[in-house]
Amino acid sequence: MEWTQLENGVKMPLLGLGTWRLVGSGAEDAVRQAIGLGYRHIDTAAMYGNEEAVGRAVRQSGVPREEIFVTTKLWTEDVRRGRAREALMESLSRLGMDYVDLYLIHWPAEGYQKAWQVMTDLYHEGWCRAIGVANFEEDHLASLCGVSDMKPLVDQFESHPTFGNGAVLAACAARHIQPVAYSPLGRGEDLAGSDTLRRLAKKYGRTPAQIALRWALQRGMAVIPKTARASRMEENSQIFDFKLRRKDMEAVSAMETGHRLSADPHHFTF
Repeated sequence: MEWTQLENGVKMPLLGLGTWRLVGSGAEDAVRQAIGLGYRHIDTAAMYGNEEAVGRAVRQSGVPREEIFVTTKLWTEDVRRGRAREALMESLSRLGMDYVDLYLIHWPAEGYQKAWQVMTDLYHEGWCRAIGVANFEEDHLASLCGVSDMKPLVDQFESHPTFGNGAVLAACAARHIQPVAYSPLGRGEDLAGSDTLRRLAKKYGRTPAQIALRWALQRGMAVIPKTARASRMEENSQIFDFKLRRKDMEAVSAMETGHRLSADPHHFTF
């Protein structure tokens, strides 16, 4: 496992387990298995409805809390209602934790500038070791820099071989914000059916998923692939002992289609 250091000095694992759509005992089992395989970054959110399960799995893992990096997120309804502080306290209660390592605004809903100001207070009070955003485009990032002297430390957004989201990646690089890719494998059928990824997998003695994840790492991103299968977790973790050559990085980038899998951050309805 490799780590990156955020601008405030906090270290974050470059590989994490995404838990969207994992609920109940399924979420608990997945998190427990991931930690057992060496994962030290678990990504959840209030909207996922699995914070309680994530918290139980972390406590039951036998790994000290300070060695596990936990991310959760402020949902859009709470952004609009001005409940950033209350929502974090509720998340902490569900997680059974005194702090989270990273707290993100989940989407740029109306009121996100005010939510960010509250989150900077929560950060300085020690309720979260780092704060950031998710699904923020360049204009959203710029607006936050105008309302606070503290910029986001992380921006988590959709990025995979068929939608690299290069403009947001460049905006993060310009502002020294750590990018995190969600859905880094895109659709499973896209990976399995990609001649490019299959060719590179054969060349490097890897799997298409490992090629896609390695591509993201070499673009400077952290990744949080979601899976409930231990075999896939193990496969996804084996990405730190090889590197793609420049021409092969370019070949993966050439898979770009411009089509998102998730909502457009400028036009979402939830």
